[in-house]
Amino acid sequence: MNISEQFEQLRQSLRKYDHHYYVLDDPLVPDAEYDRVFRQLLALEEQYPQYLTPDSPTQRVGGKPLSHFESVQHEMPMLSLANAMDEDEARDFDRRIRQKLEKPGPENQAGFLVEYNVEPKLDGLAISLLYKQGVLVRAATRGDGQTGEDVTQNVRTIDSIPLRLLSDNPPELLEVRGEVYMPKAGFEELNRKQKNEGKKPFANPRNAAAGSLRQLDPAISASRPLDMFCYAVGKVDGIDLPDSQSGRLAALKKIGLRICPESDVVQGIDACLAYMQDIGNKRATLAYEIDGVVYKVNSIKQQQTLGFVSRAPRWAIAHKFPAQEEMTVLEAIDVQVGRTGALTPVARLKPVFVGGVTVNNASLHNAAEIKRLDVRVGDTVIVHRAGDVIPKVTGVVLDRRPENTLAFDFPAICPVCGSDVVVDEGGVIERCSGGLFCDAQRKQSIKHFVSRNAMDIDGLGDKLVDLLVDKGLIHDVGDIYGLQFEALQNLERMAEKSANNLLKAIEKSKQTSLARFLYALGIPQVGETTAGILANHFRTLENIESASSEELQSLEDIGPIVAQDVMVFFKQSHNLEVIRKLVNAGVHWPAIEKLEQPDSEIKGKIFVLTGTLRLFTRNDAKRALQAKGAKVTGNVSAKTDYVVVGDNPGSKADKAVKLGIAIIDEERLQQMLANTDFNAEDV
Repeated sequence: MNISEQFEQLRQSLRKYDHHYYVLDDPLVPDAEYDRVFRQLLALEEQYPQYLTPDSPTQRVGGKPLSHFESVQHEMPMLSLANAMDEDEARDFDRRIRQKLEKPGPENQAGFLVEYNVEPKLDGLAISLLYKQGVLVRAATRGDGQTGEDVTQNVRTIDSIPLRLLSDNPPELLEVRGEVYMPKAGFEELNRKQKNEGKKPFANPRNAAAGSLRQLDPAISASRPLDMFCYAVGKVDGIDLPDSQSGRLAALKKIGLRICPESDVVQGIDACLAYMQDIGNKRATLAYEIDGVVYKVNSIKQQQTLGFVSRAPRWAIAHKFPAQEEMTVLEAIDVQVGRTGALTPVARLKPVFVGGVTVNNASLHNAAEIKRLDVRVGDTVIVHRAGDVIPKVTGVVLDRRPENTLAFDFPAICPVCGSDVVVDEGGVIERCSGGLFCDAQRKQSIKHFVSRNAMDIDGLGDKLVDLLVDKGLIHDVGDIYGLQFEALQNLERMAEKSANNLLKAIEKSKQTSLARFLYALGIPQVGETTAGILANHFRTLENIESASSEELQSLEDIGPIVAQDVMVFFKQSHNLEVIRKLVNAGVHWPAIEKLEQPDSEIKGKIFVLTGTLRLFTRNDAKRALQAKGAKVTGNVSAKTDYVVVGDNPGSKADKAVKLGIAIIDEERLQQMLANTDFNAEDV
């Protein structure tokens, strides 16, 4: 490819990127890629000035104004800033400033420190506000730097932008430059609404801000959480401004315009770099997104001496953080199984440097996200990394998609144990159904199985479970009942007494109840209450294993999703093998006789327990109430019938008083449980 063809290819790429970014609000590539192409073209034009043309993307600031907004002329051009991508380039900027400003003479031979105004580089949309006699008359986007789009009606909806300046003697004309942005919290809330309404979520706060401001209907803009910081003055008539950048910002703040609180004044490039480091450390905690820091010579007189190049002031530069978004090739998609059985797809990437580190892997979240992005092996993808956040794939560069790529098929069986994959209640998370057998879930399933409200094996804590699994002594919960004294005694920190006590606790746990056993199995969606409902209705494990969906759904509080989870769990041969192993090891429970309980005024009532109980443990009180046909919930609502109050009850008791719900103490609860014929009017 000859030089002329290189120029044309780079210019066409930049024009295409500009159109998608500025006109369609649909960026094709990350900012870092745009910067690379721009700088490549700029370098070529400097090397071969004979190929420089007036319509080159380097000779104007941005893209065309949107056609559906009225075009307006800026009072003064809105130029953009040159970029420094690393410390060396920032120091070169300072060196050029000092060389231009230094005066000859012995006293200046050692150089001097330039005073800079420093502030975060906001990641939003540049805006110009025009005030006449203190009243906002126009707001315009940057556009191509000379002409922008009139977005006055939309900007008027932003609460932080004053419609009238706070001044008894306002300037005749004041043109203010700033950045409209969307706070992080507002962005998250907006995307939640977008998803709930079945709409495409925004890729990042910058795109959300731009899309919200470029709405033909101001009501839509008004509904979006937009904000603004002012950072410069354009044309001004009828007022004398301070002779420093920082002084002008203070003057803007005094008349009601919002200024970034992180703005500061420092001496010399070392202080600028220290500020950059400090802001970088704070970046994750800031309420808004930034992508770097701006250094501006603070003296207006020095700014005037330094002047401008064709597209940017010589006296300012944007020192950008390492790119948080980069492009690379997706080489494979692996599906991992987490400790709770959730299946998570992981993108295996051609290594790429992003966010200050080399990234090889990135999250794809779930099957729904893969489908939404339509990401395929072989695609060029956009990878985002912010701070210590796990890198994630946020988009696909469709222009670079190879031919014959295939849509990714999410596995229908667990890649670890071969059990069926089921989708959770929200239809979002795929989960392995082989909870008792799956190696990926082994430790978690064992820890749940031995917990207090399950099999209650005292002494078998989390660290010991980890050790037993790591030593290969336990592969599933059935192996607990085959543990031998010699093997336990040889473990680290396990003395003879501890080993004996653990074996006694394991033996004791063999005698349990069907409800506890069901809960211990860790069936998805089956908590203690549901386990009790299943046990009391079906009475035997065999009946539960063979129950149909219709039979399960006939029970109170069991819907189609819980019924499906129960059926799928007992359909897995691996789970059944472990259950038989437990029964053969001696785990048993008393037969449940079907007793017709007399109706009582407790049956069907909703109770909430709060505070510290003295006469019961919380679980004992809960089980006693459930045995009488009552329901026990965790939160007080208008449907609650009674709130049982122990010591230090807290806000639940206060809410009960506010809602007029009956409050009882433990003694009254004990009477109610003992006497099924109690009179509710006595409470």
